[in-house]
This record gives sequence, C-alpha cells and structure tokens, in this order.
Amino acid sequence: MSRPELGQVLLTIARTAIARELGQTAPDGAWHAELAEPGATFVTLKRAGQLRGCIGSLRPLRPLGEDVRANAVAAAFRDPRFPPLAATEFPRVSIEVSLLTADEPVAARDEAHLRAQLRPGQDGVVIQYGLHRATFLPQVWESFPDARDFLAALKRKAGLPDDFWSAQMNVSRYGVTKWQEAQQDASELQR
Repeated sequence: MSRPELGQVLLTIARTAIARELGQTAPDGAWHAELAEPGATFVTLKRAGQLRGCIGSLRPLRPLGEDVRANAVAAAFRDPRFPPLAATEFPRVSIEVSLLTADEPVAARDEAHLRAQLRPGQDGVVIQYGLHRATFLPQVWESFPDARDFLAALKRKAGLPDDFWSAQMNVSRYGVTKWQEAQQDASELQR
C-alpha cells in the first residue's frame, strides 16, 4: 500500500472510531495487512486551526490499526487539556495522524550541544528526567521555530523549569509521516 493510501485508511479509522464513540453510525474503514503490524501513532484534532486534542504512543506496542483507533478516541475524549468532544463539534474537527519512526537517543553535553543537533521541522523530541517526561511532535516546530524556545516549552510541558539542564536527562528524537484531513473533507465525511 502506498503512503497516501495508508494515510487515507488511517484517517478513516480515526474518524470512524470517534463517530462510533459518539453513538453515530460510521462505515467500516478499509483494511490492509500493514494495519496488523505494530505501529506507534499520534492522533491530533484541530478545530478552526487550533489544537482540540492530541494523544499518542511513542512505542509500537499494538497493531497500527488498533493504535490509531485507541489514540483517536483518547484525543477526542480523554486529553486532559480539553473537555470531551461534543457531537456538535465533530463535523468541524479535522484529524491528523502521525506515524512515528523508532526513536534514537541524542547524547548532549549541555543544552547548546543538544540544540545544535536538533533538526527543526524534522525531529520529534522526547525528554525525560526522573518522573518528568514530555514529547513534542515535529509539527510543534511550527509554533516554536527556534530550538531554544522549542526546548523551553517542552521542558515546561514536562513540569521542569525553562532553563533546566542535567546530565541525567534522557533525550531522544524521532520522525513522523503525517496525513491530515482538509477541513472540507472532515465536513463531507459527516454527510
């Protein structure tokens, strides 16, 4: 299956899962053997261009189709930053599915060294220090194009001070292949 075809299948799975959770009837999505392979995804919901929910998996621990389905429902109804998605909102929500590559550790002696290694717009980044952990998808570079600002916001998300640095902090990066519904596509799927 080509990447555009896979993306359309994943978007359909995500939209169908949310529709069914809202009690709406939705057609079964297409199936392909790749959906049975382990995969790690994030499902992002946007309304009027603004974030409305985003939940995902960093490791491929379940089949790709199941991962998208579970993350779509979680993004719509269990993202702690937002109230559960209402049925009246659903037609105006666009869905994005990001399929993650395996992460790779990034060794850095200090934050300046780390910033120099990051590839804005390409790298998703995970930081972990003790119980503090957070990730940003590569798409977040659109909001924080400067590596210093990107890392500061990521540390805040993890519950750490903006200027925090420790040699014990674990940093890794990953890439994504992403597919996004056009806003009119989201409305058409509800008809």
